[in-house]
Amino acid sequence: MDDPRLQALGTGTAPPVTEADLHAYADRQLAPGRLAQVERFLAEHPEQSARVRDWQQQNALLRDLLAPVRDEPVPPGLAMRPVRAPWPWRGLAAGLLIATVSAGAAWSLRGMVEAGAARAAASGPALTGFAQRAAIAHAVYSPDKRRPVEVGADQEQALVTWLTRRMGAEVRAPALAPLGYALIGGRLLPGEKAPVAQFMYGAADGRRLTLYVTREVGRADAAFRFGQDGAVNVFYWVENHFGYAISADADRAELMKVSQEVYRQLKPG
Repeated sequence: MDDPRLQALGTGTAPPVTEADLHAYADRQLAPGRLAQVERFLAEHPEQSARVRDWQQQNALLRDLLAPVRDEPVPPGLAMRPVRAPWPWRGLAAGLLIATVSAGAAWSLRGMVEAGAARAAASGPALTGFAQRAAIAHAVYSPDKRRPVEVGADQEQALVTWLTRRMGAEVRAPALAPLGYALIGGRLLPGEKAPVAQFMYGAADGRRLTLYVTREVGRADAAFRFGQDGAVNVFYWVENHFGYAISADADRAELMKVSQEVYRQLKPG
């Protein structure tokens, strides 16, 4: 819905600048005939200009997160799936990328970030490093109803084997059913310099929780830490040269309970 404050700021005989115009400008989808007017509007309204810059930074984060997807090989188990024609993996990956960073998806993610900003300041510190990347990955993939994971739970062993090979170390999907979360599946994601793994779980009420596993961490182990990025709460820690982050739109106590169980199952020895 257009922001009435923006409509009131329009001047002259041209249509007023709306919220939709600003989003289209941030996404580089604004019609050429509106470009000059919106740029004048932003030059005259620094507060709105700052909002647009924030959206553009979020778009850049999404592009960095998803750019390598189109180059991923077919996951094991899917390559042998019988189909009438060759599996259009690259086309599907490109389609996923386009759909994810479309204007609609970007607006949805911005809404989550903006709606949770006040709660973030009150509930936990801002995230950095792999914990922030985990929160972004959760925000991107957990709302997806059609293809939230790359390999489903029905191929769990193939998924674990694939992720282990790509990460160069054993990774596992903890069993969280006793806590009310069933494995949906997982995917490989790009980290800063190396692949990372994401496992996704679903609760009976439709809520989703993700476990992000990375080797891009310092050498020292670290105790549980809590933080927040927009509407996403995250518990994260470092153990035995692995970084783990549990992300969900759940309260701190719930995430701590899940994190303790994941830690118990994955702790060496």
